[in-house]
Formats: sequence, structure tokens, C-alpha cells
Amino acid sequence: MLSKRKTVEALDEMATLFPNAQCELLHRNVFQLLIATLLSAQATDVSVNKVTPSLFGRFPTPEAFVAAPLESIMQEIKTIGLYRNKASNIQKCCKMLLEDFGGEVPSTMEELTKLPGVGRKTANVVMSVGFHIPAIAVDTHVERIAKRLRIAPQKASVLEVEELLMKKIPRERWSDAHHQMIFFGRYHCTARNPKCDVCPLLSMCQEGQKRLGLK
Repeated sequence: MLSKRKTVEALDEMATLFPNAQCELLHRNVFQLLIATLLSAQATDVSVNKVTPSLFGRFPTPEAFVAAPLESIMQEIKTIGLYRNKASNIQKCCKMLLEDFGGEVPSTMEELTKLPGVGRKTANVVMSVGFHIPAIAVDTHVERIAKRLRIAPQKASVLEVEELLMKKIPRERWSDAHHQMIFFGRYHCTARNPKCDVCPLLSMCQEGQKRLGLK
């Protein structure tokens, strides 16, 4: 397993590769970020960004989503996977925002995960990007990188990966590390064709060495 020191070294290299790594979901406020992140589950940011300008133009507030026929929300997001469930969750989420939180997006893990369709990953994104609270959201990229680099065991659950990253990464770096790991996984250490031959982390990556026949 990669030590704390080696984990930080790996992040330093990712930061050098992607110094401007940041949330790529288009949003103008915390409410839009919440909805966009909810939509991004099992979907790409690119696909979400294609529908949200029209979606938010038509439904700019929680009130607008609640008042809309469910079919009209589905129509706006039908190109995104699981759009029926997501449309239903968005409407239920907005209803709870109005009834329980005065129409404002809450900022704690406990409150955010009470919202329909919002799990830890979505909550961590909202806390980190929307409220600038240190957090690590473990999506498929972050999980893959953590396991390939042996920061976390192969059989670790998503929650266990999150907890290990929080232990091995200084708290003040959590939010930046989250984005750097996403960019590293999205554009360099990709799922099918990782760029192992030009990777600055090859010396500490057993999987990369195996892929290249070096081990």
C-alpha cells in the first residue's frame, strides 16, 4: 500500500500535470451545482453540460422544478442515463429543499444526504465546490486511481476509499486532490488505455509496471 508520503508525492505529480483541475460541471450557483451533480451519476460531465443550460433556463429555482409536470423535466434530460429516476429525484429533492431548508441548499453531509438522489459523492462535491469545505468525492476516476496506485486496497468499498484518502492526504488539500485525481483519471490514467509509458507515476505504480511488462 502507498504510504502517506508517497500518496502526497503522487498528488504533487498530478498537480503538475493538471494545475488547473477544477469542477467541469457548468453551474452559476450552489443549487445548479447540486442538480448538475445529481444528474452526473453514471453519466459524463460533457453529457450533463449539454442539457443543463436549457434545463436551468426553463427551471431556474426549486419552485419551478416542483411546479413543473414531471414529463417536462424528463424531456429536458432524456439524453442522460437513468433520466426518469433522476427527474423524479430532482423534483423530490426540490420539494424537500422548500419544505425543510427554506429553499436553500444545506452545507452539511448529514443534511445533504437526506435529499432524494443525493449520496456521499454528490454531497462531497456540493460541500467542496459550492461551499469550499474540504471534502473528497469518490467517483469512478478517483476510485480507479486510488486502487491502481495502491492507495487503497482493490476490494475497498467507495466509503473505505474515501476514508483512506482522507487519512493519507492533508485536509487542506482534499478538495484540490479530488479534482486532480479526477483529471488524472479522465485524461491520463484512463480506464481502458492508460498512458503508462509516459506516466510520471510509473515508478510507484505496480499495475502500470505490469502493463508494460516491467514487473
